[in-house]
This record gives sequence, structure tokens and C-alpha cells, in this order.
Amino acid sequence: MANESVALSGSNGNNSRPETIVIINCVLNVPLLITALIGNTLMLAAILRTPSLRSPSTILLCSLAVSDLLVGSVVHPLYISHEITKNASLHPVLLTTAFAACGVSLLTMTTISVDRFLALQYHMRYPNLMTTHRVMYASATIWFISFVSSLSYFWSRNAYYSSIVANIVICLLISTACYIRIFRTVRLHQLQIHVQQQAVERLNSAESNQNMQHSKKSAINTFIFYIVTIMCYTPMFIQMSILAIYPQFWTNAWNFTDTLAFMNSSINPVLFCWRLRELRAAVTKTARHMFCKQTEEN
Repeated sequence: MANESVALSGSNGNNSRPETIVIINCVLNVPLLITALIGNTLMLAAILRTPSLRSPSTILLCSLAVSDLLVGSVVHPLYISHEITKNASLHPVLLTTAFAACGVSLLTMTTISVDRFLALQYHMRYPNLMTTHRVMYASATIWFISFVSSLSYFWSRNAYYSSIVANIVICLLISTACYIRIFRTVRLHQLQIHVQQQAVERLNSAESNQNMQHSKKSAINTFIFYIVTIMCYTPMFIQMSILAIYPQFWTNAWNFTDTLAFMNSSINPVLFCWRLRELRAAVTKTARHMFCKQTEEN
């Protein structure tokens, strides 16, 4: 869902781009490429190697890791290659792949926000609502919608930009609604626990404190995920909104919104490992196992 400015740059003349912009974008994308590859590979391997992590919710994490891995292994190299070579034949592959991969990532993050809302709001019915079959169906639908939408590039440039804007707006609106409800639910639970603490014996207060801490952590996690998503995709939304109406307003500065959208695929594995203790432990164990295995082979 990025690199749309590349297409416009090709139509406006590649020779007009300052060399400094090309160098800066390439330099920024190289470490992001490495982080996306290593982080998402480790997260995917850790989930597959750890039976205790396997649940309907982790299917979404696997889908997210695969899409972010696609950004690191395909989109970043294509972007860097285009920036360096100015090869116009890379445009179709680059634009459709970037839209599809980043689109899956954004839609999956939105689905995770819905999943977290359902887990808090309907915690008693949650196992029946989020079954493995439903999550797999939702993930397959996300991939299908993203790849089909990316093909709008071959139909109309405005349709392509409009599809990106629509996807970003829908995802951010759904995520915003879910996170607002999550915050209200957690706040209500905290008030209820506070009332219970005053009514029950000290023996039960420890459990209440634990529940309150869990609720606070859940609220902080969802808030952090939401803020990072907003920061990465809002500039892209602004860019696409302007270019869909006024394509002549393309400037070299738009290239940085592409890189910022790609950055989300590098941040996601770090963010999830930081905030989810079990996943962090599994990733650390997997990394140690892979490093030790490589050392023994050498």
C-alpha cells in the first residue's frame, strides 16, 4: 500500500529527482529490510515451534508476519532497485506487490484490534466467536481482498489511489472504534475491581490487583499498537488523498511516506515481542536455538 509516488515520479521525469533523495531513501530502507526479514522470520518460526502459542489469535499473528516478511523480502528490494535504476518496468510489480503486502498487514492489524475488543467485551463467549475456522477464513479473505484491490493499478491510476485511501480510512476508523471501546471496557473493569477490593477480604484483594494490572497492560498494549499504526499510515493517507485529486502536486518528499509505511512491517515484530511476554520468550528461545545450530555447523 505504498510506493504510489514512484509511479508519478516515472511520469514526471526520473531525471528531476535529486540524488540525495535517492540515497536517503535507499539508506533508510536497507536497515528496515533487514529488521523486517529477521524479526518476522523469528516471530513466525517461534509461533510454529511453540505449541502453547497456537490459538485462533496467533493465526492472525502468523498472517501478519507473512505479510510483513513479504514487505521485507520483496517490496524493500524492489523499491531500492527502482530508486537506483529508475527502471520503469519495475513499476507494475512494485506497486501491486507493495499495495497487496502492506494492505494485508494493515487489514490484519485492524482484525487484531477487533479480536482484542471481542476478547474483552465478550470474554465468556469469545472461544465460540473466534474459532480457528473463522480466523482462517478471515485471513484468507484479507489476502484475497488486498491482492484483488492491488490490481486496480492496471485499470485506473485514480482508482488505485482511491482504493488505498479507502482501505486506510476504513481500517483506521474500525481500529479507532475498537480501541475506544477497549479503553472504556478496561476502565469499567478497573472501577468494578476497585469496588470489589473495598468489599472483599484481603485474601481476595491480591487476585483483584492482578486482574487490574492485566487490564491496564491490555489497554496500554492496544494503545501502543494503535498509535504506531496511525503514525505509519496517516502520512500515506494524506499523500494518496492529495494525489488522487491533484496528481500534479507530486514532489520528491512523497517518497518518505512510502518508507514510513514500509517501516510498520519492521516495527510490528519488535512491538509484539516487546508487549507479549510469552511470544518474546518463544522468539528468544528460537533465536538461541538457530544461533547455536549455526555455530555447531560451522
